[in-house]
Amino acid sequence: MKARIALIAHDRKKDDMVALATEYRAFLGTCSLLATGTTGGRLIDEVGLQVTRMHSGPVGGDLQIGARLVDGEIDCVVFLRDPMTPQPHEPDINALVRACDVHNIPCATNLASAHLVLSQLMLQRR
Repeated sequence: MKARIALIAHDRKKDDMVALATEYRAFLGTCSLLATGTTGGRLIDEVGLQVTRMHSGPVGGDLQIGARLVDGEIDCVVFLRDPMTPQPHEPDINALVRACDVHNIPCATNLASAHLVLSQLMLQRR
């Protein structure tokens, strides 16, 4: 079964997400990927991954991903957050992270934890 991974990045973290996805491209190419709008577009255009795109985070994309997570359709979330910039949709972000906690879904919120989670998923899929 393919790993089902959601990929989200705040504006100042999108370059980091592209670099991370490029590093893990071979593995991510075997996964079912879901992303918020702009992040998904960049992963498609710049990394060449197949990604199902949701709306942009500020207009409900985080909530769309949260709904799929609650329905058991997501195995892992990589959400590269920018802790230094206020986000207008902070309640949606908190709801998604809370849903990960409630449903025991790994949620990496920075590059260090993203590397750990993706490396472990790669090992489990071998």
